[in-house]
Amino acid sequence: MITVVGYDGSPLPALALERLAQASLVVGGARHLSAVPLPPGARTVVMGDVTAALDEIDKELGDRAAPSRNAADEGGVVVLASGDPGFFGIVRALRERGHRPQVLPALSSVAQAFARVGLPWDDALVVSAHGRELRRAVNACRAHPKVAVLTAPGAGPAELGRALFPQHPRVFVVCEDLGGPDERVTRCRPAEATTRHWRDPNVVLVLDERRPAEERGWIAGARPGPPSWALPEDAFEHRNSVVTKAEVRAFALARLGPRVGDLIWDIGAGSGSVAIECARFGAAAVAVERDAASCERIRGNVRAHGVRVAVSRGEVPAVLEHLPDPDAVFVGGGGPDVVRACASRALRSVVVALASIERVRPALDALTAEGLTAEAVQLQANRLSPLPGDVHRLAATNPVFLVWGERNAGPPPARAARPARRPQTLAELPETDQ
Repeated sequence: MITVVGYDGSPLPALALERLAQASLVVGGARHLSAVPLPPGARTVVMGDVTAALDEIDKELGDRAAPSRNAADEGGVVVLASGDPGFFGIVRALRERGHRPQVLPALSSVAQAFARVGLPWDDALVVSAHGRELRRAVNACRAHPKVAVLTAPGAGPAELGRALFPQHPRVFVVCEDLGGPDERVTRCRPAEATTRHWRDPNVVLVLDERRPAEERGWIAGARPGPPSWALPEDAFEHRNSVVTKAEVRAFALARLGPRVGDLIWDIGAGSGSVAIECARFGAAAVAVERDAASCERIRGNVRAHGVRVAVSRGEVPAVLEHLPDPDAVFVGGGGPDVVRACASRALRSVVVALASIERVRPALDALTAEGLTAEAVQLQANRLSPLPGDVHRLAATNPVFLVWGERNAGPPPARAARPARRPQTLAELPETDQ
């Protein structure tokens, strides 16, 4: 039998102590192994490399490690883990190996962290910064007002602070060694987090206290997606009808695929309609415009829709050098040089809206030159329009060509023209606000 015991610093329940007493192998972090009573003669494995620890478990179980085994006929193995092992924990890795462990959970670190500051957390987004997910965790913190970040070495409070300071006013609550003898709960600003040494393990609550509390919903975590998208043009203040038409936006959003943890660029943003729609899906978004009046108009639209969009004023492609790499890009204006500059940075896709057919071929070439698989389509909508006498006609909108490219796999190719260091977040972005 494999028993996974969650440990939060409080005394273990009787069943967990019983399983420990019967164990022939106990696996856990060094601090866990030193905090619980280990049976005489039991072998211990310090869990550093998870794969190596799982190999030791399989070795201990021997020929009983068949896919058909279950908790009733396995050997005595106990795995010690922090908090709730089923929440971003070791239970998933065990199940992937074919094991069916018995799980005795403790209180999760996220629940403890919110309890320490007396906040509800059914409306909080919980993200993991383990592995290569720091970028996505930061994007989630940018777009959402209440986020719990499960940290890791190299992706902790200091790294989050550097990513979010100074452009993103947030409050950090850093909870170290929750339930342990060295527990410490610290409230600070991102700038302060960058200058301190933080003990592992820790969890960070990233709070935007300027935003009013949201109404209690029916689903935990981030709010579900918007009830509608491709909003009508009059949902955005715009100048001389310079706004991406709803039908075009609908198709573009389908190709951009904005979601929580993504960063989307809206280039030549105009009214900011595409960036705002992406933000409504939970993505972090940057609207890039060279015109000062348009930037102010975008900010007004952002406030009206209650989302967070960074607004960057500058000339493309030069201003892009100050932006972190996006997951997807919408290009509402610009020539092949702009398209190629965006394609060289996009991790997933680029969508380009064009008014003339002569610009389609150069856009396709720019996308394919950067390793994207490119396609194109012409969109034209005929909208029902009333006429005198209670009759209607179909009024044609101007045709628009949409060209898009998708990256099949891997990062964009390296380019010699890139600076030695590119910001990983919007924290260092000049002429940008939220």
